Amino acid sequence: MLVVTGGGGFIGSVLAAALNASGRSDLVIVDRFGTGDKWRNIAKRDFCDIVPIERLPAWLERYGADVEAVFHLGANSSTFEDDADEIIATNLNASIALWRWCAAARKPLIYASSAATYGDGSAGFDDAGDIAALKRLRPLNLYGWSKHAFDLWAMREAALGHAPPLWIGLKFFNVFGPNEYHKGEMMSLVAKNYRHVAAGETIRLFKSDRSDYADGAQCRDFVYVTDCAAVLLWLWQRGPGANINGIYNVGTGAQLSRSDERARQRLRGRAAYRIRRHPAGDRPELPIFHRGADEPVAPSRLQRTVHPARRRRRRFRDALSGAAGPVFVSRRTELEHLI
Repeated sequence: MLVVTGGGGFIGSVLAAALNASGRSDLVIVDRFGTGDKWRNIAKRDFCDIVPIERLPAWLERYGADVEAVFHLGANSSTFEDDADEIIATNLNASIALWRWCAAARKPLIYASSAATYGDGSAGFDDAGDIAALKRLRPLNLYGWSKHAFDLWAMREAALGHAPPLWIGLKFFNVFGPNEYHKGEMMSLVAKNYRHVAAGETIRLFKSDRSDYADGAQCRDFVYVTDCAAVLLWLWQRGPGANINGIYNVGTGAQLSRSDERARQRLRGRAAYRIRRHPAGDRPELPIFHRGADEPVAPSRLQRTVHPARRRRRRFRDALSGAAGPVFVSRRTELEHLI
């Protein structure tokens, strides 16, 4: 069996689709679904069990011998969360517990870190650093800190020889695509703005607070969610003998700003944009100025696997100009659950 924590969420449900497509139906979806439409993300999936996150330790104690690998993608991903106890319990302690179980049971563990660990980017975006290099990073919010704290803990444990046989942390950059519409304010900028752009409405951009970046010129590295799933699948298929343990960036290595001339040419005639200041208490996930992987998935150590995201980004921009159909638009009332 393959355990996917956060399996009903954005990246997790798309990974479940990729695993099904590869012939695996023995998936254990670990997540909370609540009263909304998040359940639709797995409505088309084949799986053998759904386990609430709080019951996972007991489930592993009973069925752990049959587990082949753990994909740990579940987390509280809100960059606005200010309950440190909640974040520590959900993002840090739960991850530590899974690592310890995987290490003791000798099961592979691939987990989601985040590009939010890079803070304002002043320390660079290099994923090839050691513990000393990681300690120079300064995340800007509680969510980013929780991911960074676990990365550091994992590196220290690995250095002591207390690690799963295959362990990989992935720093996802700005992921977009289907199955993210349950995320509310944490949806990607692409998902938030697509319908406004398609309707010819004005979209709002944050005002720059740095003199070296014009308003609207802040850059991000956008990567398509199915490419993230392909990276997860590819890394797991390499197996423990591949000697690829470590932490990696997952991005395209190319940055895009909304006011980039290429984007403006494609947006012209379809939508305008308006600059706004950061309202108090509503500071966006940062850095927004130059947020991109130095190289896509560290190709010096791994194969290049993320380039299809660039094609999908081009398809998205073409869709805005009317040159092609939408990238992930459903004819349903909501643009969701296509995977």
